[in-house]
Amino acid sequence: MSIYIGNLNYSATQEDLSEVFAEYGTVKRVHLPADRETGRMRGFGFVEMSSESEESNAISELDGAEWMGRELKVNPARPRENKNSFGGGRKNQRF
Repeated sequence: MSIYIGNLNYSATQEDLSEVFAEYGTVKRVHLPADRETGRMRGFGFVEMSSESEESNAISELDGAEWMGRELKVNPARPRENKNSFGGGRKNQRF
């Protein structure tokens, strides 16, 4: 399982998030996606912890908490959707 963290301050770093979530258990991985064109953080991230119970505890404690001047949105991460880059979903169709 992975945790989604939304409404992050744009100056938050992986180390910052790791520190906060370490209060609830062992942090295995932190990922902060950046915009491809600007390199700027996108305002959300993902954290993986060593057990589901640690993740559940972190979610219940941190969802709605104020951190770095923003109210965090903390939820279980949903699986990534496979999006067709052409937007149609019809493969190998001739027109």
